[in-house]
Amino acid sequence: PRERERVESYLRGTNAHSNRKRRQALREDDEDMDTSRLSDPARRALEKRRKKTDRRLRAEMDRVDSKRADAAIAAADAEVVLNTEEGGMIQPENDMERTYKLTQEQLRRDHLDEQTARQIFDLKLDQYAPYGMRYDRSGRCGLMWGRRGHAAVLDCHTLALRTEFHVNTTVRDGTFLHNPTMFALAQKDCVYVYDDAGAEVHRMDDHRDVFRMQFLPYHWLLATVGRPGLLKYHDTSTGQLVSTHRTKLGACNVMTQNQSNAIIHLGHSNGTVTLWSPANSTYLVKMLCHQGSPVSSIAVDRTGRYMVTGGADSQVRIWDLRMYKETHSYFTRGGAPTSLDISQRGILGVAHGCHTTFWSPDALQTKVKDPYMSHKMPGCGPVETVAFRPFEDVCGIGHQKGISSVVIPGCGEPNLDTMEHNIDPYQDSKQRREAEVRALLDKLSPDMIALDPDVVGTVEESDPRRRLERQRDLEEEANARKAAEGEKPKKEKNRMRGRSKIQKKLGRKQKNVIDAQVMKLREAREREKAEEKANLAKGDDNGGG
Repeated sequence: PRERERVESYLRGTNAHSNRKRRQALREDDEDMDTSRLSDPARRALEKRRKKTDRRLRAEMDRVDSKRADAAIAAADAEVVLNTEEGGMIQPENDMERTYKLTQEQLRRDHLDEQTARQIFDLKLDQYAPYGMRYDRSGRCGLMWGRRGHAAVLDCHTLALRTEFHVNTTVRDGTFLHNPTMFALAQKDCVYVYDDAGAEVHRMDDHRDVFRMQFLPYHWLLATVGRPGLLKYHDTSTGQLVSTHRTKLGACNVMTQNQSNAIIHLGHSNGTVTLWSPANSTYLVKMLCHQGSPVSSIAVDRTGRYMVTGGADSQVRIWDLRMYKETHSYFTRGGAPTSLDISQRGILGVAHGCHTTFWSPDALQTKVKDPYMSHKMPGCGPVETVAFRPFEDVCGIGHQKGISSVVIPGCGEPNLDTMEHNIDPYQDSKQRREAEVRALLDKLSPDMIALDPDVVGTVEESDPRRRLERQRDLEEEANARKAAEGEKPKKEKNRMRGRSKIQKKLGRKQKNVIDAQVMKLREAREREKAEEKANLAKGDDNGGG
């Protein structure tokens, strides 16, 4: 059964249930197709095609299905053969031991080999602090930037500097682009792009007063947000500005991306989190995560199922993005959470004050009592950034005194996917050029970014009547569920002159919320339109008489 599940996941994707429902809906639409608008010859031709199948088309579809099945079986077998390494975590010997009491000094002295122990170090950089840090997708290089104008790229294997320079202005954020040879810095006036030698390559004048940046590797998009509250997407392969969205929620200082569907998550000062796509001018989802306090940090895991938010109320809340509901929360001592990150294996890192607490992967699904590990840096708080290094059990921490690197066993993915571009930490210049060309050829369009990535490539129902009936069925199910839970509908209060009309009330309702009141208003509006048409027709008859 486990092998069958692996093959099914490769064949139908992770969201097989929704795909099955979508195919069933399409079959029902084909069976009950509305042919009233078709002419008699077209209707007869349609019935003839239904009875007589196209043998050539059927053979081609069977051939494609068999190829997809063979590819899924080969991928499942390769997963068993290639993924031989397993990520191990610290296990206590008895019930009295606590893993979070283990310090980095004890870990280096008693439990780590020499190569891994070299990854535990502290860089004291007081002159240009506070510092932030971020790794590239391969985990080979780390980008460090100081708030007062210092930037450097560190080779994490040899612990040698690749480049180091000073920009003599404020640096708020930094990120690598498609590979470690290029990175962007959000400076005081605008965003600048540099190469691995420290030379300025490009200046993005369209991005002003930027606070946070995220790079979408599969779409080659650089997303920025800052003081004006504008979310901008810039195509780094063509140099064109793709889209600009006005958040209408003021300056934004919290930003992350969902790696499973490339949706941008923004945290705002009113405690809400909004989800954005370059294909939509408005937010896709708006969630009230911290009532009465601003959102200070946000993170999303690799699978896209869980979102973690930190607020000024010292609460770390875990959200299930499949239902957009809070599952549980944690309280941070010593200060509000200033930075969050989730490793490839699901370990949650929380930076609060001068502490950094790490929670096991089970902490995302259920509430656990004790953390997995912790690291304290006296006199270095508050921590600016916490970032896990890909494919390594290392976490980089940027704080008020410089950079700290700690080892967290079990946080990194032990197996590399060789089909991915620019994640091989040992690639040479020729392989890097080849990967860059292939990544450009496989670049996805910004219009393909959606909440449900499985929708791309499917066929939408062509009959509007069927779509309307399915929407009404969903509304009736939601209303029945509300009635079963005993929830009373809110009474709409009367407003000033002209604002209590049915059309105005409908305009104030959210389009994506299914509610019984909305259905009543729609039915009342349809009755009003029918009465207006009847009165107009009666007036025309009287005038003609």
